[in-house]
Amino acid sequence: MERQAGNRKRRALVVRGGWEGHEPIACTERFLPFLRGRGFAVTVTDALDGYADPDLLRGTDLIVQCWSEGQLTGEQEAGLCAAVRSGTGFAGWHGGVVSTMQTNLEYQFMVGGRFVCHPGGIIDYTVDTTDDHPTVAGLGSFQVHSEQYFCHVDPTLDVHATTTFDAGHGVPEAVGAVMPVVWTRSYGAGRVFVSTLGHVAADFDQPETREHVQRGLLWAARQK
Repeated sequence: MERQAGNRKRRALVVRGGWEGHEPIACTERFLPFLRGRGFAVTVTDALDGYADPDLLRGTDLIVQCWSEGQLTGEQEAGLCAAVRSGTGFAGWHGGVVSTMQTNLEYQFMVGGRFVCHPGGIIDYTVDTTDDHPTVAGLGSFQVHSEQYFCHVDPTLDVHATTTFDAGHGVPEAVGAVMPVVWTRSYGAGRVFVSTLGHVAADFDQPETREHVQRGLLWAARQK
């Protein structure tokens, strides 16, 4: 067994797949070296079956999910949610966490938000950080060129960055809406981190987009 500083090496489970338009393999590959460099032993799976494996989940400190347009079986949903409630961290971005598992109500409650639409497709817009939470501290406001997600969100979320919808793109109903972009929440003993950025792997070339996700992965992981 691998050891680090006299303790068990922390373990990350990366679950990727679903709709290929969100580039689940290329996106997650961006963060595997980062996790390993921070001392995680990383297991990568292209199936959802691991969520129904209690032995696998019991030894996992962080789940990173990038799986769009999927559905969980009852056993998979129960296993995932139980693991997070017991202290396993859960983190992800964009459609890989909020445009997926739409019929899994406990999963939806755990994540705290679900995708509705992205008016205009790929556009330029501003992300504004709203506090000094460790995931966004010092990042300020920054520009992105990607999909601007309009979501339905839990009002109890801890929101750390937002975007404001303008009068363009033919959706006047959304004008002026201030929409969460980065949020965290507690789910039992577990930490949950969500970002709506990261449509495709190239989006992570943008420094602030990459940086806040890296911080979010570390923040969500089970704390020593």
